[in-house]
Amino acid sequence: MTFYPTDRLALFIDGANLYSAAKNLGFDIDYRKLLEEFRKRSVLVRAYYYTALVENEEYSPIRPLVDWLDYNGYRLVTKSAREYTDSSGRKRFRGDMDVEIAVDMMEMAEHADHMVLFSGDGDFRKLVEAVQRRGSRVTVVSTVKSQPPMVSDDLRRQADNFVDLQDLADMIGRPARLPKFLSESRAQHAERDTDADA
Repeated sequence: MTFYPTDRLALFIDGANLYSAAKNLGFDIDYRKLLEEFRKRSVLVRAYYYTALVENEEYSPIRPLVDWLDYNGYRLVTKSAREYTDSSGRKRFRGDMDVEIAVDMMEMAEHADHMVLFSGDGDFRKLVEAVQRRGSRVTVVSTVKSQPPMVSDDLRRQADNFVDLQDLADMIGRPARLPKFLSESRAQHAERDTDADA
């Protein structure tokens, strides 16, 4: 990654896109490490995190993460997810954050020398081009190492730099959490192995 210590840096994290990419690569993002890593490289002006939230749910699995991010150095941008029914009759939610990301990147272009976009969405190609015309360099973070690849080829070509998320796994990742029944099963096997060695 090419970062200059005096660069004013802004991060734009498409939460759903980054989550999917990391999940496909088999790790979880440690958002504290992510912030620390980029603070070491440049002058971090802002770190935005974008996600849609399902309102009126008793428990949302993303709510603890959103609350933590809000108190720990991230500028949170959320909106309500819209409910729809898919072709098989299942209830689904949609919450596209592309417009919010585009507006914030355009507004930050005069305040940031370097922007890092954590998304592989090809819809952002034109946005990246527009931000570059305003003088900012853009690094795209996504992955080509998953099946299928999570980044649009057009977006990769437009970016000044492309960083594969897999290459950041040791710096900003932690092993993906196993479902409880699998982690309990592993613990029991490890316990039996220890007893057998004794």
